[in-house]
Amino acid sequence: MIDSKLFIDKNHGLSIRKQCEILEINRSGLYYEPKGEPQQNLEIIEIMDRHILEEPTAGVLTMQSMLQDRGINAGYERVRRLMRLANIKPIYPRRHLTQWKRNDYIHPYLLRNLAITHSNQVWEIDITYIPMAKGFMYLTAIIDVYSRYIVGWGLSNSLDADSSLRVVKEAIRDHGKPMILNSDQGSQFTCKEYIDYLKDQQIQISMDGKGRALDNIYIERFWRTIKYQHIYLNPATSGVGLFTRIKKWIEKYHYRAHQGIDRTKPINRYKMAA
Repeated sequence: MIDSKLFIDKNHGLSIRKQCEILEINRSGLYYEPKGEPQQNLEIIEIMDRHILEEPTAGVLTMQSMLQDRGINAGYERVRRLMRLANIKPIYPRRHLTQWKRNDYIHPYLLRNLAITHSNQVWEIDITYIPMAKGFMYLTAIIDVYSRYIVGWGLSNSLDADSSLRVVKEAIRDHGKPMILNSDQGSQFTCKEYIDYLKDQQIQISMDGKGRALDNIYIERFWRTIKYQHIYLNPATSGVGLFTRIKKWIEKYHYRAHQGIDRTKPINRYKMAA
């Protein structure tokens, strides 16, 4: 568990209550000392997070070998636990697919050979690990595939489904509903609450095949961009500082020419074709 106090700036102009609301942290977490990850584990996570951007197929054994090459001895179970903690997922097909109870909520992939011609036709959602000077947080973001515009995002100190669903609800509130919302098969996106909400909104649900590299490629590329151009360069020291910096960076990103959409700006393409 991550110490929530690492994310709060008591000297910030915002009240602690408001900071907790922004960062989706329960205020009760400020009044006790949960056990945090040792600094060496945080360093290992950051190394693996960088590595997965360069070698997306790297699984536990590959990560373990890579760490050994760097002089870091970490056992298989330790590497696996830290990868799960940081939501670091390789994109190779697994030989044996575990039959989970939540399979009832897994949906087929709908984007293959689909012509994406306008905004709010297809959104992609994902969660990624964001390193900080001390500790880390999780960033959930939703990208409009046609325009590459970020229609919603949020920070949290947990991987619970409520945080992801909140980002979806806020994106729909601000931008309307997509026809299709694509995700991976993570527990946040295969829980009853998430699926029921999308069905109530009459949104088609699309999910990546296990380990397929291209199924959620646009949000994956966004992760690479924001991490290399911003997050890794100067890690934030507080959650509110991280929130403010990501907000400003995304605002600038929307007004930059994007190579993947013929050098147009995401905000212009989104509004033009909405």
